[in-house]
Amino acid sequence: MAAEQIGIIGTGRMGTAFATRLVGLGHDVRVWNRTPDRTTRAAEAGASHASTLAELVGASDIVISSLTDKAAIDGVLDGPDGLLAAGMKGKLWIEMSTLLPDQQQALEAKAVAVGGDYLECPVGGTVGPALKGALLGMAGGSQSAWERGKTVLEGLCKRVEHLGPVGSGSAMKLAVNLPLALYWASMGEALSVLKGSGVPPGVAASIMSDSSAGPAVLKNRLDVVVKTLEGEDQPGTFDINGLRKDLLLALEWASRAGADMTLSTAARDLYEAAVAEGLGGCDGSSLTRLMLAD
Repeated sequence: MAAEQIGIIGTGRMGTAFATRLVGLGHDVRVWNRTPDRTTRAAEAGASHASTLAELVGASDIVISSLTDKAAIDGVLDGPDGLLAAGMKGKLWIEMSTLLPDQQQALEAKAVAVGGDYLECPVGGTVGPALKGALLGMAGGSQSAWERGKTVLEGLCKRVEHLGPVGSGSAMKLAVNLPLALYWASMGEALSVLKGSGVPPGVAASIMSDSSAGPAVLKNRLDVVVKTLEGEDQPGTFDINGLRKDLLLALEWASRAGADMTLSTAARDLYEAAVAEGLGGCDGSSLTRLMLAD
């Protein structure tokens, strides 16, 4: 794999994992974050710190952004010190946040207007898979942008698909995450069937993980789920706040097509209740536990 000059905007959990993985693959990686002290872990992994976006972009051929939401992206986009003014001509911007398809399309238009190229690639998976290069990538963009960014994305992903123009990757990501959000609610109802049976919820979860009722998220995080169901809420790598955000995005996008989202609408109310209970940073199984407590 040829080494690339890569700049990463956003050093939260995923941005830091991207930096760590790409440094390990031999790429020259620079990172920038609005809060500079949050770049420490990426720097410890071997990434350089850029003090400004102009410095980051000037030293990079490919710029990757991984931010919380559209508001966070807007916060680094415009103005004299923003990304669009940082010299993006000839650069490839790979945007890896989870957004609505039309939001990605609007970002593409802005990138092209300043002479840049644009590829969206939201991913399935959290920090652990990112560090191993085992994410699922869902890319959207022109063929030329795809060809330019493909090698870097293959270093982060066990599978990355070019699905079509910008917007197709975001739509696929929303579709992928929706069943995950619904799973924790359906598990709550499944375990409610066992009330009064004498079967502890943790034991039931273990049996489910060995059955056709056990998706990968349960099998891979069984210890976390069992501890949660036994009353010890655990931090989430893809937590209730993140699940709720993506659920709301999916509902908004589906509503524009007039889709019937009865199950997802019901789940939304459960996620709102979980956040109100202070469980936003917890594993999705905390939603299940909360349902059983009612």
